[in-house]
Amino acid sequence: MTAHLPPRSRIVADRLAEAGIAGEIVVLPDAAATAALAAAALGVEVGAIANSLVFWSEGEPLLVMTSGAHRVDTAALAARLGRGNIARASAEQVRAATGQAIGGVAPTGHPAPLTTVVDEALATFAEIWAAGGTPHTVFPLTFDELVALTGGTVSKVD
Repeated sequence: MTAHLPPRSRIVADRLAEAGIAGEIVVLPDAAATAALAAAALGVEVGAIANSLVFWSEGEPLLVMTSGAHRVDTAALAARLGRGNIARASAEQVRAATGQAIGGVAPTGHPAPLTTVVDEALATFAEIWAAGGTPHTVFPLTFDELVALTGGTVSKVD
């Protein structure tokens, strides 16, 4: 059933199935490496796109699942989480932490679980869309499924 998917997306599909998430990975004809491109391709509001942003904090990766309508305020988020500095991870750090490239990072399918924060604004959408492991793949899920899938802490991120 997943043979048509890229290898990274097959891993994500396996994790989704294990978590009992019914949403299937969709392969888009064009890359949707930004929330605006993904929203346009899917015909949804940009806020319904769950961006997977990897940061570096206290010597480890921090995955922030943010609404495509928001920018992460790293100083405010660090204060909310009681952490020191939060800085954007480099492309190499993203790949090492997730096994996936920037623009296609899924909320799951990583070599090891990541500490995750989920933007509370995503809860306002009945269905949200996240990257499926490549810039050409996405999948639908609910806010509650995203929180359960990632084991994330729900917080304001902007």
